[in-house]
Amino acid sequence: EPYNLNFVFPLNFAALESERVKLVPYIPRLYAEAYMAEVTTTPEMQRYLPFTHTTLAEHLAFAEGRLRRSSDSVGFAVIDKTTPDTTGLGGGDGAFAGVIGFVNASGVNLRLEIGWVVTFPRFQRTHVTSNAIGILMRYCLDPPEKGGLGLRRVQWQANTKNTPSIGAAKRMGFLMEGVLCWMVALPEGKEGSGRPLRESDPKKNWPGRDSAMLAISHEEWDNGGREHVQALIDRK
Repeated sequence: EPYNLNFVFPLNFAALESERVKLVPYIPRLYAEAYMAEVTTTPEMQRYLPFTHTTLAEHLAFAEGRLRRSSDSVGFAVIDKTTPDTTGLGGGDGAFAGVIGFVNASGVNLRLEIGWVVTFPRFQRTHVTSNAIGILMRYCLDPPEKGGLGLRRVQWQANTKNTPSIGAAKRMGFLMEGVLCWMVALPEGKEGSGRPLRESDPKKNWPGRDSAMLAISHEEWDNGGREHVQALIDRK
């Protein structure tokens, strides 16, 4: 049967594409094994994610429970159209270069968050990440008459220690709004804020994460934000 993305907003995949990058549904049957091969080979890619998947079973449970069954979230496979598709995962259009997604979406409030951003090592510091992020920003913030969702707000959260993620968001035009203290209880072994927990904390082996909150609204988008993002997408 067709894979049910189960997302609160409509998705027009014809619009989720640039000259060099396209986004397609993250279907675990197609992409999960290749994703796990990348992140287990290079553990640094999961350093700042609020989870660590060490087995395919863990990842499949995440893809089903956190993404597909939650209508506020959806995942995309990032295809780099400039790199030959040697595995068939790009459908002949290019190489599987990473993943990106939407989380914390609200149809009532016309907002969502770009999250679960992982670019595989050989595609880092190329056009891939900026194109993938820019494609999603454009789709979210363009008004419906221009093929977008017409959302009011797109946000980005990151571990305050994850300076590359914060820097990437700022380069795309997201504005720093502040720091949300103790926002995430991270699984044991993850890198938190470093602040001590109380002796009676119910999850005393789970460090706390402070999250940098960045966002861009339709106001910034309509007043130069779109042109800035499109220039980054077009940059050679």
